[in-house]
Amino acid sequence: MPRIKKGKRGSNKCSLRHEVLQLQLSAKGPLSLKGGRNGVKGESGASDDELASDVLSHYSSASESASVVDEATGGGGEPVDEQTAQEETEDKLKQCIDNLMDKSAKTRLAALDSLGGAFSSKLLYDFLLERRLTVSDCLERSLRKGGGEEQAAAATVCAQLCVQLGGGDEGEEGFKILRPVLSAIMIDGCASVAARQSCARALGMCCYVSAAEDGEDLVKSMSHLESVFTMSYPNREGTLPTPNAGTPGLHGAALHAWALLVTLCPASRLTVLLDLHLPKLQACLESSDVNYRIAVGETIALLVELGRDIDREFEFEDSDTLCESLKGLATDGNKHRAKNDRRKQRTIFREVLHYIENEDFSEEKIRFGVEGIYIDSWMRRRVYDAFKEVLESGVRHHLQFNPLLRDIFGLGPPLILDSSVKSSKISRFEKHLFNSAAFKARTKLRNKVRDKRADVM
Repeated sequence: MPRIKKGKRGSNKCSLRHEVLQLQLSAKGPLSLKGGRNGVKGESGASDDELASDVLSHYSSASESASVVDEATGGGGEPVDEQTAQEETEDKLKQCIDNLMDKSAKTRLAALDSLGGAFSSKLLYDFLLERRLTVSDCLERSLRKGGGEEQAAAATVCAQLCVQLGGGDEGEEGFKILRPVLSAIMIDGCASVAARQSCARALGMCCYVSAAEDGEDLVKSMSHLESVFTMSYPNREGTLPTPNAGTPGLHGAALHAWALLVTLCPASRLTVLLDLHLPKLQACLESSDVNYRIAVGETIALLVELGRDIDREFEFEDSDTLCESLKGLATDGNKHRAKNDRRKQRTIFREVLHYIENEDFSEEKIRFGVEGIYIDSWMRRRVYDAFKEVLESGVRHHLQFNPLLRDIFGLGPPLILDSSVKSSKISRFEKHLFNSAAFKARTKLRNKVRDKRADVM
């Protein structure tokens, strides 16, 4: 779902709200809770990890372990007024930023861990606005001069920083600074595999958030990502290369990041990408790594969905062979594979097969606070999964309060609820009605933006 980039953080597209209202008023009857052709898979309640308290990573220049949040709230559970807690939190964050320039690699890594925890679990736009260039410069220094572990941590914080700053000029400014070094590490065969993988994920997220309307940055980022995952493509004889240790994870991260950016491409560019990559990706379904096979299957489903979005009559040229491969993976009972791997693979490839054959997608609901979003397409799933990879358990907090994510998923401005509203429940029908109408409106706007980008691409 390509985003319409806002000029300033927090401003809403009047046209989006107008179209949402029109769609709601023009509905001729109650929307089915099954979402048209899709059956509801079920509500995804929060897992134990996601419902756990958002505890920030600890930071200490020596060896003390006191998290930013714990110290800001008194540590021992004693109540501290909100303003004092905010000031103490900001003081700790300032110390973390200062220590990104420390000579000790251990100190810099601890600071990165603490900043990552804070960026994931809290909204810090106002705090970061006047410090964004300092933080960007420090992250660039860690990426250029740090070891593999420091580079991986810094790349993750880069992605989180872009999510914090949003899709305005500030986020784009940071991306311009960080894109070259993220790309350089990702394509460097001598760099740590973990660092390259983290840089691939960060490059995709930063570009998606910050450069959605910049065709040049989009093309460059996609090209660099392609140079990584196409190394897994079969050679001229049709033989898949033997992967080195860790490379399937790198290829999967680059492929997922590339798939995220594909959702921003205009129709003319999509047609070229479909013809070029679908046949090669089909061959990669024979990869020996289960996680990479799954990444390939999900990307194939996304590309087919985007193809059908352009042309309702779109069909993959060798769809029969593709379906046979998917059926084999959906029923794979090989005993030499781990039981959990077999179960995960069968579940994903059943969904991919059902979509390719019948355009059937198993809908899922993500709850946060009194709200929820429906994951009812492969594109929507790729975007949600990308934010979840970067924000981890903090993704629900950002869905609830971050204007960027709320704009992307068509949720409108953050809700301000008093105790009486919090105690009352919004009906499931009302939530589904709004989500469906908002997503349809965003799809229409997305197609308009694709047409505008076509000349650039």
